[in-house]
Amino acid sequence: MYCNASDRLGDTVSGEHVLVCVAWPYANGPLHLGHVAGCYLPPDIQTRFERAKGNRVLMVSGSDEHGTPITVTAETQGISPQDVVDKYHALNTKALLDLGCVWEPNVDPRGAEYGGALFNRTSDPEHHQIVSENFLSLMEAGLFERKVMQQYYELREDGGRFLPDRYVEGDCPNCGESGARGDQCDECGVTYEAHELKNPQSKMNPDAKIEIRDTEHFFYRLDLFQEALEIHASERQDVWKSNVRAMTKQWLDMGLRPRAVTRDLSWGIPLPLEGNEWDGKCIYVWFEAVQGYYSCAKLWSDRYASSSDWEKWWKISDDGVKPRHLYFLGKDNIPFHTVIWPALIMGINHAAKGLDSTTKPTLPQAGDLHLEDNVPAMEYLMLSGGQFSKSRKHAVWLPSFLERFDPDTLRYYLSINMPENHDTDFNWPDFVEKINSELIAAYGNFVHRVLTLGQRLPSDRTLHTFENLEYCGAEISKLEEIHSQVTTSLERHRYKEALRSIMSAAQLGNQMLQAATPWKYLKDLDGEGAEESLAKLAFGWRLSRFLSILTQPFLPFSAQRLWEALGEEGDVSLTSWNSAIDWSVKPKWNDSPAEPLFQRLDLDEILEQEQALASDGSHSNQDPGHSVKGSKKNKKEVKKMPEGTTHLDFETFMEVELRVGKIIDVSNHENADKLYVVKIDDGSENGRTICAGLKEYYTSEEMNGKSVVFVANLKPRKLRGVMSEGMMLAADDGKGGVKLVTIDGDIEPGSQVR
Repeated sequence: MYCNASDRLGDTVSGEHVLVCVAWPYANGPLHLGHVAGCYLPPDIQTRFERAKGNRVLMVSGSDEHGTPITVTAETQGISPQDVVDKYHALNTKALLDLGCVWEPNVDPRGAEYGGALFNRTSDPEHHQIVSENFLSLMEAGLFERKVMQQYYELREDGGRFLPDRYVEGDCPNCGESGARGDQCDECGVTYEAHELKNPQSKMNPDAKIEIRDTEHFFYRLDLFQEALEIHASERQDVWKSNVRAMTKQWLDMGLRPRAVTRDLSWGIPLPLEGNEWDGKCIYVWFEAVQGYYSCAKLWSDRYASSSDWEKWWKISDDGVKPRHLYFLGKDNIPFHTVIWPALIMGINHAAKGLDSTTKPTLPQAGDLHLEDNVPAMEYLMLSGGQFSKSRKHAVWLPSFLERFDPDTLRYYLSINMPENHDTDFNWPDFVEKINSELIAAYGNFVHRVLTLGQRLPSDRTLHTFENLEYCGAEISKLEEIHSQVTTSLERHRYKEALRSIMSAAQLGNQMLQAATPWKYLKDLDGEGAEESLAKLAFGWRLSRFLSILTQPFLPFSAQRLWEALGEEGDVSLTSWNSAIDWSVKPKWNDSPAEPLFQRLDLDEILEQEQALASDGSHSNQDPGHSVKGSKKNKKEVKKMPEGTTHLDFETFMEVELRVGKIIDVSNHENADKLYVVKIDDGSENGRTICAGLKEYYTSEEMNGKSVVFVANLKPRKLRGVMSEGMMLAADDGKGGVKLVTIDGDIEPGSQVR
């Protein structure tokens, strides 16, 4: 029945080489909680888990310090791009470390042969060199083509300038969405050339006259890799999430075409070419930033290990053994990691073999650089219903958050609320509720009961003198089952599922203690029933140790505090994953007074602070260095205003036209896996069509015939090619439950909702 496992990671068998690649944040502002939930917490959890299993993990990322988001910020603030990236690289690096992300130490404590981590910068001169070398090798292999392209030029008194794509905004040529960027529409995901935008204007100078001018650039032959990428995508169908499959298919179905790899820019990696014709041109950021995963591994190897060690995490061995590559990012970056970056990797492999464009590229073979194994991309974390946004200053900033809260409370909330398969929402009441009623009431309460009850025993009858595992067979079986469930969930990147299973173990502990009532026997240790009851209490130590090991990937700070409170030595992160269910481990004890792992949160106090911040005109949430103290004077007002609420006047509210409609047909959206195309009888002759993201919650049969409430005067817009003429109302409990707002009883379609 009992599982034996090695206690320390150094005693485990050699694990596989795992490369964890983390999306590179633009160094033009502080990270917000949307970044954390979507890109930076999941890979840290995965890295900690893989290390605990004994695998050899190298985690790579850094600050993306080129591109127009940087120069836009610099121009807006009247400072140099270098000043911008220096400030925010330092700020974001510190914030990630404060969050507990394992970017330091750079070398795994077990030794460099087990990997490590590097959070680098694309401004690193050695990154520049590697990118330049790859540029030249791809050019020599004939994988570039030179052609004249049309680019917007802003007319100015100083003679003007070419406008990079993100300096141009307009209406999307595909879906018509306004405010679309010059290279890609965030609404429908389609990419295009800036000159294809409708109603274009300069982002920085909207009143300035802009015109199309010819400019010559290099283009990467993505089209050469169409067939290989289609094969690769088909091989990943059973691994990739639905959002990854859908977006990759969309790109491939549109047909790949050459993509510009140079731009008229003053900030970036200069073209490694001689000749005046290339003056004022840089390597385009999309081409060089994704190579950071590759350059980071090489630079880590050069600086902290042997110069060739990077190959263990990047190359397929001569006998066909492959490293495992995982890429963590938000859904908006999916095509860059399933289409563009694989095409670049295959191109680098192709050029390294001395091949050129006349030879058809192939998928990687022995000795080649490996492609991604999985891209567990996340959906969006919303802020009280709206998308987190640096540009719109709609965010909760990570540095500011960590000034006020235990980082493990944030890690818990974002993990249990992670946007794995659909968008989720951050709001303060829910944050407080989950921390107080779940993290503290279940997990924190259980371990604190074990520690405090154990300390009430006499010094000559310590907790472990009562240990008898024969009384705990049911609990042991259940914990081994939970351990297996958590392991499987983490291997499948189901972080919410894994954490819920771990919390069920804490709840099991509470139920065990409640049934055993060991506190009744503290004054009569040898009384009738004491032996079994106190054996359950003693087993609470083992269950607490189990929780310390399994929560370590999610809650590293509290896991370590618990580890030490149990009398264990060293770092819990260096303890084998399977040691959690090694019942042969000799129990230890710490006589120091037990301290609660977490402090309860006060919603009123938090809302006061947020209200004070919002009311203070001298500060804004784009300043991550502020310290929000709050005051008590507005307490009554704050209570009336749930976080994220903006009051509407009555006249504005009355402009919203709500009506009743009956669903008469539900079909699948041809271009969107998660959308239905719903036909509604709204009382008019022709009815109306509404696109609804409800496939995860309803079958088409379940929806047909329902009388629903919809917004009738919402401006129609195209969603992936289908015009949507309204919005049905639905309730979302924030826990994955979504229900349509329906009408009780019969009422004519088209009836107004008052």
